[in-house]
Amino acid sequence: MFVAASTECWPEVELLDAIEVLSDLGFTSVELALHETGGLKPSELLGDMDRAIQLLRHTHRLEISGYSVQLASTGEQHYDDFLSLCRLAKTTKVVNIIVPSSEHGTPFNEEVEHLKRLVEIGESEGIRVSVRSQLGCLSDDPDTLMVLCNNVDGLGVSLDPSVYLCGGGKEKNIEKILKFVCNVYLRDSRPDAFQVSIGQGEIDYAKLITQLEREGYDRALTVHMVPMDDLDHRVELRKLRRLLESHL
Repeated sequence: MFVAASTECWPEVELLDAIEVLSDLGFTSVELALHETGGLKPSELLGDMDRAIQLLRHTHRLEISGYSVQLASTGEQHYDDFLSLCRLAKTTKVVNIIVPSSEHGTPFNEEVEHLKRLVEIGESEGIRVSVRSQLGCLSDDPDTLMVLCNNVDGLGVSLDPSVYLCGGGKEKNIEKILKFVCNVYLRDSRPDAFQVSIGQGEIDYAKLITQLEREGYDRALTVHMVPMDDLDHRVELRKLRRLLESHL
């Protein structure tokens, strides 16, 4: 296992500036958020692939642990765009792509078919696709997530334990989905607050790492924290990095 940080930790900062800050804070790996609602838009990358390759390779001393992908396109165009991003990932030597979960109310079979297509596209390019734990989505219940993984061969989980501490699945055991995990998002949380200062919440990092070790997990522990008005964001990020590294 190794510690990484998401560029979503600095949502208002340009990519290269965010990478520079994370490098200064001692991180050696970074997950890049390719979100249509963010600063690094997939549509812009796909519009100029040569420029995209150069941009995404320019991460200084940081290794890319994966891409978090959120596309605005729909229908067949969505899958065409996803294929192009998988090829971009392959060219930039990235093997892990994280995709969002559909919101509650989405028919289960529809979600299964959607994720099957994404996984098949990813596997055709040597990419591992994982679905993200998210509040308000099908993946916020570990039982539903396990059934999704059992129905979609090759689907991974991008585990966010805060979702299961704060959401409706907090009384359920997440150990059943650990064998599917290929990425982890971390911050500190309480049942009544999705993000709090490091050390003020209830996330048991040591226990989680031990559980993941038993499953042979050897990928990223990705720090995923947004700035909070009353806290020094740099201090919080550095604190969590050091805390996680102390358990490895």
